[in-house]
Amino acid sequence: MKKKLFSFLAIAIAMTACGRVNPFLEEWDTPYGIPPYDQIEIGDYIPAIQAGIKQQNDEIAAIVSNADTPTFDNTIAPLELSGEILDKVLGVLYNVSETDRSPELDSVMVLAIPMLSEHSDDISFNKGLYERVKAVYEADQRSLSREQQVVLKRHFDSFEREGIGLDEAAQSELREINGRIAELTQKIGNNILAESNAFAAKFGFSVSEYPTRMTTTEDRDLRRQYNEAYTMRGHNGNEYDNSDLILELVGLRIRKANILGYETPAAYTLADKMAGNPQTVDSFLDSIMVAAVGKAREELSELQSMMDEDIKAGKLPEGSKIEPWDWWYYAEKVRKEKYDLDESLTKPYFKLDNVVKGVFAAAKTLYGINAEKLEGVPAYNPEVTTYRITDENGSLVGIFTTDYFPRESKRGGAWMNNVRNQYVDADGNDVRPIVVNVANLPEYLSTDEVLTVFHEFGHALHGLLSKCTYPSVSGTGVTRDFVEMFSQFNENWAFQPELLEQYAKNERGEVIPEDLVRKINESLKFNQGFMTTELCAASMLDMKWHELKSVEGVDIDSFEAAVAEQIGLIPEITFRYRSTYFNHIFGGSGYDAGYYGYLWAEVLDKDAFSIFQNSPNGVWDLNLARIFKQTFLERGGSEDPMVLYKSFAGREPDSKAMLRGRGLID
Repeated sequence: MKKKLFSFLAIAIAMTACGRVNPFLEEWDTPYGIPPYDQIEIGDYIPAIQAGIKQQNDEIAAIVSNADTPTFDNTIAPLELSGEILDKVLGVLYNVSETDRSPELDSVMVLAIPMLSEHSDDISFNKGLYERVKAVYEADQRSLSREQQVVLKRHFDSFEREGIGLDEAAQSELREINGRIAELTQKIGNNILAESNAFAAKFGFSVSEYPTRMTTTEDRDLRRQYNEAYTMRGHNGNEYDNSDLILELVGLRIRKANILGYETPAAYTLADKMAGNPQTVDSFLDSIMVAAVGKAREELSELQSMMDEDIKAGKLPEGSKIEPWDWWYYAEKVRKEKYDLDESLTKPYFKLDNVVKGVFAAAKTLYGINAEKLEGVPAYNPEVTTYRITDENGSLVGIFTTDYFPRESKRGGAWMNNVRNQYVDADGNDVRPIVVNVANLPEYLSTDEVLTVFHEFGHALHGLLSKCTYPSVSGTGVTRDFVEMFSQFNENWAFQPELLEQYAKNERGEVIPEDLVRKINESLKFNQGFMTTELCAASMLDMKWHELKSVEGVDIDSFEAAVAEQIGLIPEITFRYRSTYFNHIFGGSGYDAGYYGYLWAEVLDKDAFSIFQNSPNGVWDLNLARIFKQTFLERGGSEDPMVLYKSFAGREPDSKAMLRGRGLID
C-alpha cells in the first residue's frame, strides 16, 4: 500500500513539474487573493511544502547570520513574516483535508505530516536563532510596543517550552515523539470520520443529526441502537479502532512532558494558559459538576415521570427506567409540556439562509460591518459560499466563506479556520484575512443549531476584525482557554427579539410569532443540568487522561468507568465524547487538557454579556459594542487576556456568571 501511495504521488509531482507552474509558487491573480482552488492539483502540495520549508529555512538562516546586534526589527519581525509559501499551502491544505477529504489528500497528509513536524523541530532546536531571540528578550524592552513585547515573549517562551535547553539525545527523542504524535492524531481523526460515515451508511443520517433523531424517534429499541452505534465509534475492533492509538498517543504525550520537565501532559499544556495548572482546572470543573449533577437529578425526576405516563399507557413495560438513549426523547416531551415549545413549529422560521442573514444583521448593528455575497470566485467545493466583509466606510475587512452542509468527505462538527491570517506585511500593507466557517447542518435548524451558526461566526468575527501587526497574535491567536469567549459571546444575540424580527421568517415571509419567541427564550435554560453535566464530564475525562503518569495497564473502558464514578456522573448521562471519538483531544484539534476551555471562557462571556444586559441602553448598546470590538476583537492575542478583560469590565470576572447563565444557581 505504501509503495502504491508513493508511486501515485511521484507521478503527480512529476506531472506538476512538466509544463505548468505550481499555483502555490506564484502570486495569486484572484479576487482578494482567494486561493485559486480551481487551479490547484493534488501534485502541487508536496512540492509547495518542500519549497516553503526551503524558503523559511533560508529566511531563518539569514536572521541567524546577521552580524548586527539582535533587535526586534532584525530578528523577531522577519521571523514573524517568514514562511510565506508554507502559510499559503497549509492555509489551503489543512482546510480541504478536513472538508473535502479523499484518498489522494490522505496520501498527501501522510507525506506532509512528518516533513512539517521535522521542520517545526528544526526551528525549535535552532540554537543560533534562540540566542538572537534571547538577546532581544533580555535587552531593554521599553522602546517596544505592547504588542511587540507580547510577540517577543511568545517566541522566547516557545523555545523554552519546546526544549531548546535539552541535550542532543533528548532533542533527538523529542523529534521522534513529535513526529509520531502528529501521525497518530491524523490517523485517529481519519478513523473517526470513517466510523461516522459508517454510522451514516447504516442508519441513513449523519452523526450531526444524532441529537435530533434521539429527540424524535419514538421506537425505544431503535434509539438504543442509535446510541450504541454512536458511542462505540472508534471502538469496534475493526481497522478504524482508535483504542490502541489513543493509549500510544497518551503515552507519548506523557514521555514528552517528562522530557520537558513536567510530571504530566496536563501540567505541560496548562503552563502557558490562563488557568496555569491542572489543580486550578480540576477545582473549577469540580465546582461546576456538583451544581450540574444536582440540576440533572431534578431533570431526571421530571423525565422519569414522563416515562411513567408511557408505562401507564402500555407503551413501555413496567419498571422501565430512563437510560442514556431516553434522555433526549423525554426531555423534548417535558419541554413541550413545560414551555409549550415544539421544535417542529420553530424550525420553519430558522431556514439556514435566513439564520446567516441574522448573523450578518447582528454584526452590522453591533460592529458596523457589511456582508456582500461574491459570485464567480474560486471555491474548494460547489457548496461553499463566499462573502466580502466591509466596514462602514466600505473598506475591506476580510473574506468570509461558509461550508455548512454535511458530506462524506467532511469531518463531523463545526469549526472556524483561517485560510489567511490578518497581519501587516514588510511593506506596511494591512493584509486582510480569509476565514471559513464549516459545519454539518440541515436546511432548517433547531434552536441548538441556530446557536452553532452564531457560535462559529463569533470565531469568524475574532479573525476578521483583527487589527494587529504580527501574525502570531492576530485574530484567534490567543490562549486556548480564552478563544471560546468570543464564539460563545456571539450566541447571546441569536434569539434577541429585535434580531429575530429581521431574520426569523418562514417561506411565506411571516416573522416568527411573539409567543414562539417568548417560549424559545424561556426555554433556553431548560435541560441545562444534562447539557452542563455532559460537557463538564467530557472536560474531566480529558483532564484525567492528561493527568496520567503512565498508561501501563490502562484499558479504555475501565478507565472511563473509573472516571465516571470518581466525578459522580450519573448512569443516565454519558460523556459528551467517549475517548475513541473525542476528536478535540485526540484527533489533532488541539484541545488536549484544554476542553475545559469552553466552560472557562463561558464565565467570561456570560459576565461580559451581563454588562450589556445591565446597560441603560439595553443589549444593543452600540457604544458598549464599540468598546468590546476595540478591546477584544481588534486586539487578538496582543495583550494578556485578563488585562483585556479587566479593561473592559473594570473588575475581575464574576466566577458565578456561567452557572447563573445556565440556570444552575439563582
